[in-house]
Amino acid sequence: MTDPWLALEFGADPAERIAQVGAAHEAFLTAGTATGRVRDVVRRSWERSARLDPEATAPVDLTDDALDSYRAAHPLARVLPLFRDLLGGIAQDGAHLMAVCDAGGRLLWVEGHPGVLRHAERMNFVPGARWDEAHAGTNAPGTALAVDHSVQIFATEHFVRPVQRWTCAAAPIHDPVTGLLLGAVDITGGDHLASPQSLALVRATARAAETFLAAAAPTAASTGPHVAALGRDEAELRVGGRRVRLGRRHSELLVLLLHHPEGRTGEQLGLDLYGDDRLHPVTLRAEMSRLRRALGGELLDSRPYRLRGPVRADFLDVTELLERGDPAAALRAYPGSLLPASDAPGVARLRRLVDGQVRAAVLAGADPGLLAAWTATPAGADDLTAWEALARALPPGAPRRPLAVARARQLAEEYALPRATLLQRRGN
Repeated sequence: MTDPWLALEFGADPAERIAQVGAAHEAFLTAGTATGRVRDVVRRSWERSARLDPEATAPVDLTDDALDSYRAAHPLARVLPLFRDLLGGIAQDGAHLMAVCDAGGRLLWVEGHPGVLRHAERMNFVPGARWDEAHAGTNAPGTALAVDHSVQIFATEHFVRPVQRWTCAAAPIHDPVTGLLLGAVDITGGDHLASPQSLALVRATARAAETFLAAAAPTAASTGPHVAALGRDEAELRVGGRRVRLGRRHSELLVLLLHHPEGRTGEQLGLDLYGDDRLHPVTLRAEMSRLRRALGGELLDSRPYRLRGPVRADFLDVTELLERGDPAAALRAYPGSLLPASDAPGVARLRRLVDGQVRAAVLAGADPGLLAAWTATPAGADDLTAWEALARALPPGAPRRPLAVARARQLAEEYALPRATLLQRRGN
């Protein structure tokens, strides 16, 4: 097959393929390894989904007013008319659904023929439901987000059995200025969607959405240098139409310089990087020389070391939005912690600061949509206070409330146990 993201090679018998992959799926559930003709993208997704109950149903964590306010403020809301223009026709033909999700796999819109929508509701393929791999297993929108690539998922390739009667194709959508993952667009229907045309269609729709967002972006923001360092171990610089992927040490240096626009001496950078003065001045000068070549000479000054001109960064954007009193926009711009693998003291302090500011703003607002979004991040997944706040904020009949209460109780139990006891219990 020339395209590994396509579910079926030309001339393949769909029924035969369903049986082959179905047998491999059952074998995987029994033995924990995928055998037979299973695509690599599907096998890896099954491995990521292995802890999930194969009969599970995707949870719904946003409904009613909380859902309405969340999706109204989402950047993809501006693109919804475009999605409807490009995909609405096939969604209304009675055989397909169009769906749009956020970067966490939460469905924002699901549209199509009422009869097909009723069938989809049985598996909670509805607005407000979580269809990332952690909650729904292998599926096109969730897997497209996990691998950051357009993909088809065909019938028995789905990890969860109740979804295996469906076939879907999805493509991720990025912010054209920052590169931030915004979500994905998906079409879902029957086996006939396992064709090159459906994958090409969602790819083209995602690119059209990014083009639309780029045209709507302020000119200065779209042309100036921008650094993405949240939720990734290595920073990426976009400048002059180039994308520059930096190594770990250069990422740390660039983040520290962004945090200190007034500049840093070699001694200060040594303390930021190591916590003492072990970094020899010659070594630092060599690192800064390599960083200057990577960034371009026009961006970096010395004596002191500092960046020339305005350089934007995602973590600075988040703190600016918080200062403006817009925690919803800040949380949408926050894909994860700052350089999470870095142990440089200066970066670690800054990481705790940004995470703490986002967390404090979300807790202060007590908005169930924001609390649900925060607990879906790596920083918030084990945040007992946030889960307790979410349980309090959700009305008694909300579908998400029992999950929030259960998670809060689980964390409270774990945090009350001595570490050795907890590790022993997890090993049993």
